[in-house]
Amino acid sequence: MMPETILELSDVTLTRDSKNLLDNINFKVRSGENWIILGPNGCGKTSLIRIASLFEHPSSGNVSVLGNTLGNSDIRKIRHLVGFTGHGISQLLRPDLETEAVVMTAKYGALEPWWNTYTNEDRSKANAHLEAVGVRQLAKQKFGNLSSGEKQRVLLARSLMSDPELLLLDEPASGLDLPGREELINSLSALASDSLAPPIVMVTHHVEEIPSGFSHILFMKNGSSMTSGSITETLNADNLSNCFDINLEIRNLNGRWSAQAKTN
Repeated sequence: MMPETILELSDVTLTRDSKNLLDNINFKVRSGENWIILGPNGCGKTSLIRIASLFEHPSSGNVSVLGNTLGNSDIRKIRHLVGFTGHGISQLLRPDLETEAVVMTAKYGALEPWWNTYTNEDRSKANAHLEAVGVRQLAKQKFGNLSSGEKQRVLLARSLMSDPELLLLDEPASGLDLPGREELINSLSALASDSLAPPIVMVTHHVEEIPSGFSHILFMKNGSSMTSGSITETLNADNLSNCFDINLEIRNLNGRWSAQAKTN
């Protein structure tokens, strides 16, 4: 049974070269919540998501994932339950791999299909995840021939292959053109509305990239948590302007957000 608290960071600090990349962060994700982590470049968003994904240890503080405390649990036993898509993963995958194989390899956390044996059931499951994110037709195409947007949706399908109980996305729309971004965001909106999908935590620095259906937001600034709460109550012009140190106005149209600088 999935625990009520999926992810919890308590008083987490990360220090590198005598500088605090994260400073006393407290962050909790509960079952049924989908979170946005928003803030400017260099504010610590990626450091936080790397700690949450168990790729990085904090300098101090406590990290609990799916009821397992980092340092007191065998993390290898739960790592497959945390789906992660971040910078550089696509570069690690051989470009002549079929898209279907790219997704299947995530079952064992592998980069090459010949490292393990896969069944017809695994193949069907990979195709089901590709269909769920709208790229089933690309299953037999070479991964390296896909557009950037298509690759990101394939990596999203890949992150679901191990049946994760938490999904972490580090700027998944970074570098995408407008059609690619919108296709990815539509896939994420559909995933967020699926009652069987795991809680999602997504890092971004653009409100335009927030999919509809996400419930909560954490504003980060200078390595610290500025404020957090439900998107409907917390995502507003004052908090956004304070976070980015610029006078902004914000709009919501059909569940999607946009922001621009005030002209007066």
